[in-house]
Amino acid sequence: MTPAIRPRAICVFRRGDRILVSFAIDPRTGGRYARTLGGAIEFGEHATDTIRREMREELGADILNARLLGVLENIFELQGHRHHEIIFVFDADFADPTLYDRAALKVSEAACIEPATWVSIDAFGDDLPIYPRGLIEVLRRE
Repeated sequence: MTPAIRPRAICVFRRGDRILVSFAIDPRTGGRYARTLGGAIEFGEHATDTIRREMREELGADILNARLLGVLENIFELQGHRHHEIIFVFDADFADPTLYDRAALKVSEAACIEPATWVSIDAFGDDLPIYPRGLIEVLRRE
């Protein structure tokens, strides 16, 4: 059986030159990496509805002004299996502006090892990779 392509939607929140990211551990290397918030698009669900649902589930937050920034294709191998994702990258605003004043936000997501924090896009690289690959290039085009 051919593995399926997974459609996903992620959302970027900006505070100046910083974006909100959560953190996880790469099972291949044991190293820490950053990731934006979001998740799988469910059958029959629009990508914008996915980010609204995911932000409620992961942060308990509502969003406004969702805007598509681009689409990334992510092909990678993990634990001996090849994966293929099509990722809709959105930018949005928190409905509650006080969330921008918080240094960290608790994330309800199994893969996350610590609260989400605001990190400068210049901080990402070999020492702190961010996934999906290509995200920083999408953000710098904006």
